[in-house]
Amino acid sequence: MGSATLDDVAKQAGVSAKTVSRVANGERSVRPETRERVLRAIEALDYRPNLLARGLSGAHAYTIGLVFDNPNAYYIIAMQQGALAACDDMHFGLQIRPCDSTASTLAEDLRDFVHRSRISGLVLTTPVSERTRALRKLAGYHIPFVRIISAARDPRDDIPCVYVDDRDAAYAITTHLLQLGHMRIGFLQGGKRHHASAERLKGYKDALQHYGLPIRDELMVEGDYVFDDGFRGARRLFDLAEPPTAIFGCNDEIAAGALAAAQSAGLSVPYDVSIAGFEDSPFSRHSWPPLTTARQRADIIVERATRMLIARIRDEPVDNEGFNPELVVRGSTAPPRPKSRQRKRR
Repeated sequence: MGSATLDDVAKQAGVSAKTVSRVANGERSVRPETRERVLRAIEALDYRPNLLARGLSGAHAYTIGLVFDNPNAYYIIAMQQGALAACDDMHFGLQIRPCDSTASTLAEDLRDFVHRSRISGLVLTTPVSERTRALRKLAGYHIPFVRIISAARDPRDDIPCVYVDDRDAAYAITTHLLQLGHMRIGFLQGGKRHHASAERLKGYKDALQHYGLPIRDELMVEGDYVFDDGFRGARRLFDLAEPPTAIFGCNDEIAAGALAAAQSAGLSVPYDVSIAGFEDSPFSRHSWPPLTTARQRADIIVERATRMLIARIRDEPVDNEGFNPELVVRGSTAPPRPKSRQRKRR
């Protein structure tokens, strides 16, 4: 595998780096003699840009990679659908790449994937997109990528991104529960390696503070984005001397686990305890009662990130874009039942 850079090729061919990029992209605006000189330099230096497959073959489509580290099958399918929608519309191919975001060799693994599969660029989803050190290395390999991150505002750095305001959405969900009259609200946390977990926890705390309520450690339970942790976390909350009247799960799968725990304890949802989730996945719509949640369209978010990546590959201007998940109120939340009428938790 060659280690020459785009600048090395430009120097050997006596042209600008932008001209090398145009040749690699297969653009017709480059003069034939210049194109030939660049191609000779590419061959001599064994330069392997991610766009070389199209530049040399004259094919009509690139291929991009969608990179994820998430066990949630629904989320993976939704992301794939979004990426495919953009790729089909813009005549690109798509490869899906699962990876271990905690690996010390993450940047090198992705670099090798790009070169081996002749990928033009990468869409990086969370938590892969949050590994700052690996991203810097990846940028050093001259690999175009766009990241999807959890952030309340545009980071305004040099790496294109789609950012999702998880904190504001969590604030809205917690405020909804507070306005119903719930003063003790449990929070079932998601995995710590996801920045979205911290952002959603911030939104929960900010809403409590806005309403002048204390933040109680016993009401916040650590876990991961899985059904079983939602079930166990909710049972732990139900065992408190003064259990919460509402529970906010960091995602719908956690909330569905909490719903099952409530039912196993003989509690009526929403009358004995209200439960809310996050993301508007099938867990929220197929539960009974359906879950109040925040609608976060993973397919649309990834589609936008894919379009941004393709624009970047084509040397078109790219602006970061933000998304705000929308509160969706369903039957799993209601005002708390007076204590005299609440069922005793088993």
